[in-house]
Amino acid sequence: MPRAGLTPDRVLAVAGDLADEVGLDRLTLAMVAERCGVALPSLYKHVAGLDAVRRGLAVAGAVELGNRLGAAAVGRSGRAALHAVADAYRAFAHERPGRYAASVRAPADGDQEHAAAARGPYEVVRAVVDGYPVRSRSTVDAVRGLRSAVHGFVALEAAGGFGLPEDLDRSFAELVAVFDRAWSAAPGDGSGQDVSVEDGEGWDDRGGVRAVDGAAGLRGAPVR
Repeated sequence: MPRAGLTPDRVLAVAGDLADEVGLDRLTLAMVAERCGVALPSLYKHVAGLDAVRRGLAVAGAVELGNRLGAAAVGRSGRAALHAVADAYRAFAHERPGRYAASVRAPADGDQEHAAAARGPYEVVRAVVDGYPVRSRSTVDAVRGLRSAVHGFVALEAAGGFGLPEDLDRSFAELVAVFDRAWSAAPGDGSGQDVSVEDGEGWDDRGGVRAVDGAAGLRGAPVR
């Protein structure tokens, strides 16, 4: 009989805590079952398997990341918004390493729930980029570039890849400042074609969010 009060959401919360503690790659269903206080077969009453858990963590991680980035951007624009969003991204990776690792996963084709979750972080960063003279398909390139740079920094940081004594916060701020300088000087391409998430680009970089209906945008975050 399953433990009283155990639900799929509770299993995912426990799995997320464990992923943060031991790493997403080391997470097993046996570990989740033990932490939940149930036998492994009983866990299957709540989740379909490890891949379903990873997918659930990817959705939850993307939602939390999007919320954090959006909160950081509210009331800011331009350089201030860019640095605040990058700092929030790095903080999430530090504080929720397992959930962050899960959030990198791209939505599967047709997975609208995951696609909607992945849309959140993309739209925040895209709104920040829109505050600079970067337009059309170069906007997508800008979002991809920032995501790749910040992800690379936090991944190296987590792996102990920075051994020199210089301050990492300063180095990170300088990395982000490179984008501010580049975007401030970037001309629009003059095509007049804006690329939205519905055109097949999204945080997942595989176009998974194209299945989501509705207008793209941030609710209450004046960062454009």
